[in-house]
Amino acid sequence: MKPVGRFAPTPSGRMHLGNVFAALLAWLSVRSRDGELVLRMEDLDTQRTSGEFARILREDLTWLGLTWDRETPAQSTRGQVYEQYFHRLEELGLLYPCYCTRSRLHSADAPHLSDGTYVYPGTCRHLTEQERAQFHRAPAWRVLVPDREWVVRDRVQGESRWNLARDCGDMVVRRADGIYVYQLAVTVDDGESGVTEVVRGMDLLSSAPRQMYLQELFGFDHPKYAHVPLLTAPDGRRLSKRDKDLDLGVLRQNLRGEQLIGVLACCAGLTEKPEAISLAELTAEFSWEKIRREPVYLDPKWITG
Repeated sequence: MKPVGRFAPTPSGRMHLGNVFAALLAWLSVRSRDGELVLRMEDLDTQRTSGEFARILREDLTWLGLTWDRETPAQSTRGQVYEQYFHRLEELGLLYPCYCTRSRLHSADAPHLSDGTYVYPGTCRHLTEQERAQFHRAPAWRVLVPDREWVVRDRVQGESRWNLARDCGDMVVRRADGIYVYQLAVTVDDGESGVTEVVRGMDLLSSAPRQMYLQELFGFDHPKYAHVPLLTAPDGRRLSKRDKDLDLGVLRQNLRGEQLIGVLACCAGLTEKPEAISLAELTAEFSWEKIRREPVYLDPKWITG
C-alpha cells in the first residue's frame, strides 16, 4: 500500500523555515516511496487565520516545488463532521462538561509536569446536576482518559511511553465557545483522509498518544509518526512566525528555491553542506535514518543569499 502523508499548516501568517522544514521532510518521505501528499489548512481559529494567508502558503509551496496530490477541506468548514464524532464519544459515555477557568487550571496549586504543562485533576468529572446548575456559563467538554500506557514508536525520536491519566488528564475536545479542539479535529481529518504517516515538529510529540487514543475510539488505524527536530534561531529560540526575517516573504527575495532546499537538507542531516540541491536528488537518497534527532541551530550565513 502506498504511503499517504500530509502537510497541515495554520494559515495565520507567512511560513517560516521551521514550517518549510517539516513540509520538506513530509514531501520527501512519501515521494521517495511513490506515495501521496495531502494538503490541509488547519484554520480552527478563524480569528487568526485567513484565506489570503492560505493562498500565499500554497504559492510558497509551489515555488519550492513541494507539490501536493489533493487538498482536503479546511478545518473551519468541517464543524458538522467533528460534531458527529463528538456525539460518538457522548454515546460511549466518555464526555462530561467542565467549568474550570483558565486561571484555575494554571494556578500554582494545580498539578503540573516538569515542563510546566498542567495535568487536569478531574475537578468537574463527578459534579452532580445540581452542582453544574450553579455555573451560569457554557462549559467546555472533556473526554475521560483511561489509566493505561501508549507506546509511540517514532521514526526520529525513537520509542516513548505515555499514560494519559498521568501525563495530561481528561482532555478537552470542545471549547466553551463551541469550537472543536486541535486533537479531535486532527484525528478525524487524518483518519478520514487515509493518512498513514504524520511528519511534524518534535514539540508536538505529546499529541501522538492523545490522538492514538482518539483513533482507537473512532476506529482509525494508527499512522506512523516522525517528529522532526526544531530549527532554532541565532539566539537559540525556536523559529516562529514572529521571526519575520526568516519567513518566506523575505527569504524568496534572497534565495532561489534550490538554495533554500539545500539549507534545510543540511539542517536535516541529508547533506553535508548547505548547497543548492534539487528535490529529485534528495528524493533518491532520502532515508529517515539520516535525520537528526536534536534541535538544529540555523547558521544565519546560510540564508543571507
